[in-house]
Amino acid sequence: MLLMKDIIQEGNPILRKRAVDVTVPLSEVDFRTIKKMMEYVKNSQDPEKVEKYGLRPSVGIAAPQIGIPKKMFCMHTTDERGEYLYSYAIVNPKIISSSEEKTYLPGGEGCLSVDEEKNGLVPRAQRIKAKAFLIDLDNGEASEVLLKLSSYPGIVFQHEYDHLQGILFIDKVKESLPDLKPVIFTEEVPQTE
Repeated sequence: MLLMKDIIQEGNPILRKRAVDVTVPLSEVDFRTIKKMMEYVKNSQDPEKVEKYGLRPSVGIAAPQIGIPKKMFCMHTTDERGEYLYSYAIVNPKIISSSEEKTYLPGGEGCLSVDEEKNGLVPRAQRIKAKAFLIDLDNGEASEVLLKLSSYPGIVFQHEYDHLQGILFIDKVKESLPDLKPVIFTEEVPQTE
């Protein structure tokens, strides 16, 4: 089980490296790793486990954050309305298009690898299309897909994707974003990485 001590922090050079492609189908080691990553995200959304294990709540985690510079990340969140669950174990993603229209999280973005005091406003594409392999966490099978994401799930994907490029959200923080429309949450949805 991954704990906060397993998540590397800002300043570690691995967070600034470009991640490398993962061999598909996944090796047993990569499959176990991505399962542990999803387990962390889900555990971090359970108040009892957060308390018991001292976890920081999250909606996503990328392999470089646990010291593995490979193109893998997990996200587990609903949309801003709380209507649809986006629970993906993702390998070798590539954003192939993004909208010129931008949005942001009104409460700012955060990251498990960055001190919470640095949370901030980050402009992100309102809509993205990405190719990726989705991994079935029951059997390890990989399916190549085209994902179309917008608003909050799109922001989560872009945040995790940046980790694979060696980019942290703090590289993109702006003081204010008066010309952009923020994501409006109608449900209580975790809004940290």
